[in-house]
Amino acid sequence: MTTEARSVTPTGTPRDDAARRHLWGHFTRHSSWDLSVPTIVRGQGHHIWDDTGHQLIDGLSGLFVVQVGHGRAELAERAHAQASELAFFPLWSYAHPNAIDLAERLAHHAPGDLNRVFFTTGGGEAVETAWKLAKQYWKLQGQPTKYKVISRAVAYHGTPQGALSITGIPAMKAPFEPLVPGAHKVPNTNIYRGPEALREDPKAFGRWAADRIEEAILFEGADTVAAVFLEPVQNSGGCFPPPPGYFERVREICDAYDVLLVSDEVICAFGRIGEIFACNDYGYVPDMITCAKGMTSGYSPIGALIASDRLFEPFSTGSTTFYHGYTFGGHPVSAAVAMANLDIFEREKITEHVHANAPIFRSTLEKLLDLPIVGDVRGDGYFYGIELVKDKATRETFDDDESERLLRGFLSKALFDAGLYCRADDRGDPVVQLAPPLTCGPAEFDQMEQILRGVLSEAWTRL
Repeated sequence: MTTEARSVTPTGTPRDDAARRHLWGHFTRHSSWDLSVPTIVRGQGHHIWDDTGHQLIDGLSGLFVVQVGHGRAELAERAHAQASELAFFPLWSYAHPNAIDLAERLAHHAPGDLNRVFFTTGGGEAVETAWKLAKQYWKLQGQPTKYKVISRAVAYHGTPQGALSITGIPAMKAPFEPLVPGAHKVPNTNIYRGPEALREDPKAFGRWAADRIEEAILFEGADTVAAVFLEPVQNSGGCFPPPPGYFERVREICDAYDVLLVSDEVICAFGRIGEIFACNDYGYVPDMITCAKGMTSGYSPIGALIASDRLFEPFSTGSTTFYHGYTFGGHPVSAAVAMANLDIFEREKITEHVHANAPIFRSTLEKLLDLPIVGDVRGDGYFYGIELVKDKATRETFDDDESERLLRGFLSKALFDAGLYCRADDRGDPVVQLAPPLTCGPAEFDQMEQILRGVLSEAWTRL
């Protein structure tokens, strides 16, 4: 199909006009569509193309999703084959082969006794499911007052009412309040903005950050706290990795006060950090894992909550039921595509590729630290944030107006025009985030660094 054919809808309406009249973009400031609507029409490997023929490196894997790259015909063919055989059937009191097979496969990769898989259609639903399960579990244990959850400042956990309560971004929550009560926040693991006395001692900083969770449990009362929700590497705010010893200490705290630990791996699972589940990269065993995005590399929507045998046990006999579910959770086509995606992971040794190339990705991006506008480069695996500052020596950040002009007024469009799709984010201090397909290697890292270098250098001259 030609670019010209894609520029109009089937009714002959110019697509920009149709988008402005009818399409409600997610997290979209629609005034930005006044001039044109950025429209992506094709993907192949680590590249995407818009409807003008402009080629870009997909430096964000769509939205931390397209792990094995665009244009994988075998994933499309597997979806077609499954839809031809069984297009849909729910998991409400029934099963289908792909859901069974995928549940077994996910349980195989999960650590410890995390053997029970509850399918959803996305990550926010998985987080919502985890909180509901935690509440019911404690009621079944005779501890009905344990309903509160603890999560970290600036963390994003989803948009459903419960998941949004767990989210730690006030501006994102304010329009929808009052939300589900019982969600409380602790400091995150951003050592760059952490207590000055601890910045040169990551292990001490990790202990300090973990101990804030214990402090919150004690303040709220351990008999009221159901769970702690943590991403292995926190996304919002710009890719905060865990300091040494952090998760070991968090696990100790949760065990000491009988609080469940939820590893929110909606972004970090399926090779983004390295292993299929990032908790295995950092050596901790949670009570639940939430996951989605990379399970199918985006070729069909699916999510999951993976729970320990301990949490499932009360539901294993008698009439006790988890009254929760989704029509499309564990959809036969999505589950089939997930199996095919994991076949690619094994055949092409994707996790080994990430482990081998992640240090090169880090060192390539760290070259940008010679720019006066780059204050910090942080992250892990194929998941990095570049924090932008006004003054490297003092770590002075930009005020809201400056951040608006820098990120939305210049960087987003300039990076796109230069051939790099990534995220310029202001949920916290200004950052540029990168999460390329896991099939990328040193040549693609160099291309991204060169584009970033040129655009960030120009941004500095505009300040």
